[in-house]
Amino acid sequence: MISTEIQQVEKYYTMISEYLVKYSMQLVGALLILIFGLWVAQKISKMIAALMARNNIDITLTNFVSNVVKVLFIVMFIIIALGKIGISVTPFVAAIGAASLGAGLALQGMLSNYGAGLAIIATRPFIVGDTIEVKNVSGQVKTIELGYTILINEEKVEITIPNKHIVGEILHNSFNYSLVKGEIDIAYNASAEHAIELIENVLKDHELVANEPLSQVGIERFAESGVTISYRYWVPTTKIIETKLAVNGGVYSAIQGADIEIPFPQRVITINKHDLDS
Repeated sequence: MISTEIQQVEKYYTMISEYLVKYSMQLVGALLILIFGLWVAQKISKMIAALMARNNIDITLTNFVSNVVKVLFIVMFIIIALGKIGISVTPFVAAIGAASLGAGLALQGMLSNYGAGLAIIATRPFIVGDTIEVKNVSGQVKTIELGYTILINEEKVEITIPNKHIVGEILHNSFNYSLVKGEIDIAYNASAEHAIELIENVLKDHELVANEPLSQVGIERFAESGVTISYRYWVPTTKIIETKLAVNGGVYSAIQGADIEIPFPQRVITINKHDLDS
């Protein structure tokens, strides 16, 4: 029993030794080809990325193209290295084809996300830094990957959306900024023009309020207890909360400092003397 095992070990050792002696140079050559191929793929990938960056091409498209080129070069040199040691790649190609078919059926959802990601990269309905809203979810685009897109909202929360839920949907793109709305009531005997001027100055003085598009301030409606002054302005999406709080505080201080009355809800009730007597 032991002698039989020893013979088998010796047999395998002899086969491996003969293979290494016979193909040692081929193995060294294949290894050198593979190392050279990795170096070439890395260099060409960086060159393409730098060239696209100099031409102001979208960073997502740049990363995708450079990575695809890198993978293609690596695969090409692997095939050359395998051929160097006498391994035919034809069976591998057939096996990869069969495996790809099975994987495609099992991963339809993932592949649809990748297809949608390619469509986003090709058509560029938005880029990193834009503020979008899709399916009642909004935020600033942080990352665009092949399978998903990451948004960051005004609460600094990251939202991951599969790309298949973006392509084909109604998409709102406000680019780098989001619209913020506010309002304040003043008494009917106060000057609405003066209040509007004060609010405009508050918006102009705040560094995060965008100059374009222009802020809008005006009379929104005539309420029961006063005149409602509405103001709308654009701010960076990730700075909405702090900017809104600061602007509202500035508006309140400006109105109070100008001795403009901020009314409280009032309602006039008429009581008939007949109702009291009864």
